[in-house]
Amino acid sequence: MPLPQQLANRLTLPVIASPMFLVSGPDLVSECCINGVVGTFPALNQRTTDGYRDWLHQIKERLSAHSNAAPYGINLIVHKTNPRVEADLKVTVEEQVPIVITSLGAVSELVDAVHSYGGLVFHDVTNMRHAEKAISANVDGLILVSAGAGGHAGTLHPFAFIEQIKREFNTCVIQSGAISTGAQVLASIAAGADLAYMGTRFIATKESRAEQEYKEMIQTATAEDIVYTPKVSGIPANFLAASLTANGIDIEAATNPDIDLGKELDDAKAWKTIWSAGHGVGNIDDNPSVAELCKRLGEEYRESLGHLNQLSTGA
Repeated sequence: MPLPQQLANRLTLPVIASPMFLVSGPDLVSECCINGVVGTFPALNQRTTDGYRDWLHQIKERLSAHSNAAPYGINLIVHKTNPRVEADLKVTVEEQVPIVITSLGAVSELVDAVHSYGGLVFHDVTNMRHAEKAISANVDGLILVSAGAGGHAGTLHPFAFIEQIKREFNTCVIQSGAISTGAQVLASIAAGADLAYMGTRFIATKESRAEQEYKEMIQTATAEDIVYTPKVSGIPANFLAASLTANGIDIEAATNPDIDLGKELDDAKAWKTIWSAGHGVGNIDDNPSVAELCKRLGEEYRESLGHLNQLSTGA
């Protein structure tokens, strides 16, 4: 399935800046959209449904002055442990949010509600079983959260995952996992994805809501400094080792299945300072504005495309 028309004509780069816990907000989202990539945020980054609606109004007002802006999106956690999902979905429909990214549950009734006003629904998946359920719910695209992605991530290599999905399903494919440069965006597209999904690179930007220490940790870390563990949230995810250590969590404890790290975290009340990131951290060493970053990504993308075109023609 080709890229949905409401996206194809409004992007200057085939990128979605992913919704990141405590990091994404109106400034980051608006600047992404103004600079030609999809900006998104988790509804739960606002503490109340009323606050969530207020953020939507802020973003819509900022984008109203930019007729060529890319569409924005939000993330809904579709799980029984999220007490706000119904209220937040109601606001989402009332405000006609263009793109809804769903996680931890593919529900056809939610998809139908978003489709009722012409919105798109993309769903996070880490394996084929999740993909099948999402397709059955009639989502518009699959976000393949592959090995090396920041936050909740799977273990499948992105190239293998993309090909399996494309063989089974006729849907929009969005690749997530260790994408930090324009060349890597192009590699995703060359491998068969319709869009690249970038998170960690946007943490270290001026408009990010991340704490300065978090941004600095991103800039100094390498892929070897990422710990993959289910012990923080109950779902396997990638975190910065330094943030685990700073909260008194031994790295062995984070990867040892016999240790109840959840109890330690409850006691330490450390959730807000244990920071996620993907393997792409080793390619990040600065803190640009979103505008500067998008400009650079575009230049890298076009330079890499030009190089491939030369190879194909033998020039």
